[in-house]
Amino acid sequence: MILYAPSNEPMPADGPKVIPAATLVIFRNAAHGGPPELLMVQRAQAMRFAGGAAVFPGGRVDPADRELGAALMPDQPIELAAARIAAIRETLEETGLMVATRRPVTAEEAAQGRLMLLECGALAPVLERFGWDLAPERLVLYAHWCPPWDKGFDTRFFVTDLGTGAVDVTVDATENTRLFWTSAAEALAMAARGEIAVIFPTRRNLERLARYGSHEDAIADIARHPVERIHPGIEMVDGEAWLMIPDGHGYPVRGQLKALADRG
Repeated sequence: MILYAPSNEPMPADGPKVIPAATLVIFRNAAHGGPPELLMVQRAQAMRFAGGAAVFPGGRVDPADRELGAALMPDQPIELAAARIAAIRETLEETGLMVATRRPVTAEEAAQGRLMLLECGALAPVLERFGWDLAPERLVLYAHWCPPWDKGFDTRFFVTDLGTGAVDVTVDATENTRLFWTSAAEALAMAARGEIAVIFPTRRNLERLARYGSHEDAIADIARHPVERIHPGIEMVDGEAWLMIPDGHGYPVRGQLKALADRG
């Protein structure tokens, strides 16, 4: 059975004990035209979650993210506000890229801010030190995935656009081993060739993202498919167990054989 709960409501108290998290899909224009490129990170093999897999920048929501989210976005549900902050913070920490600021941030500033973030572990002091004013609304909620098992990551996916994408990014060399820009279609092709591994949610989202010719296409698709929490579940198809997601969320492929699906 596939469970359902609205996207901005917490999981029921008697449900699985999940971990709030956030992921950011960063678009940039391809240098020579064609579909937009997306920033992906390759996780270190030793990581408990998605070890060795290629994913979008992101991670768990920290208490400090909730505090800053409540201060900057008091009109939003706290889980959504905190997830936006976590997505911005984790992106800076993992890639050295500072997104969603009202004025441009130079590569040198971003590098200094990243060092401070790694030392203090919270985004608020970094914003104050460098005078960065966040524009969190530039992160548009794209999807919300939550596996129905204990210690699963209750993850909100956001999208944002860099336009020309003339930015410097550097791997953190701790949780991740590589950064790369690629189109969604090429990432799927890389996975098919065995060059990268992708977990079930990443694969489903790459298939959906591959349908877009621009960031504007993604925004239009979000408008057609209001975000609701997606719970993957097992369905029997012709006597075989498949890991599936419900229909109606904008995904062209709903699942794959459970035996072949890497859940992370």
